[in-house]
Amino acid sequence: MENISHFKSAYLEIGNFILNALNVVNPEEISSFIDLLVNVYKADKKVLVVGAGRSGLVGRAFAMRLMHLGFRSYVLGETITPSVGEGDLVVAISGSGTTTMVVAAAEAAKKMRARVVAITSYRDSPLASYADLIVQVPGRTKVAKMDDYFARQILGLHEPLAPLGTLFEDTAMVLLDSVIAELMFRLRKTEEEIKMRHANIEVP
Repeated sequence: MENISHFKSAYLEIGNFILNALNVVNPEEISSFIDLLVNVYKADKKVLVVGAGRSGLVGRAFAMRLMHLGFRSYVLGETITPSVGEGDLVVAISGSGTTTMVVAAAEAAKKMRARVVAITSYRDSPLASYADLIVQVPGRTKVAKMDDYFARQILGLHEPLAPLGTLFEDTAMVLLDSVIAELMFRLRKTEEEIKMRHANIEVP
């Protein structure tokens, strides 16, 4: 069997980064994010999740779990995605905060008087400038080298084994899944209720 030392090293690096990121993420930002989601749920408003590339896949997973909890959640770009308006929430995900489509969507959402949450590594990014709430998620983004303060703080100065935006995307995925766990508790949702909303028509 061929040596898989790089696999093991990368696995440990990614796992340790996600664990250590918990010491960097601002709990007040997470609490405010969850409060916004709870308020949207209780007001029967919509949640629109926006992301491109791998961040978009993370967003799709989050929107799916919100749907399982009973939210009116949608993903930008789908044919069944409705308009957004006042009281709705847009969750925009971009590590760099410069992804053109995501920034444009946030700008448009503000014009429609929706609230915007930016999931990003950079508070001074174009995306963050449109946000009502910034949830800063550490990670090495696809446009950054090792000049990212949070990545250097957690990883050290060596060249990471996780390429491009992997650390941001994996950390954002775990963070958002953990938000779902908190929402389950606050909204008193059970796994049985989630199962009832899970897809039951599948392509063989």
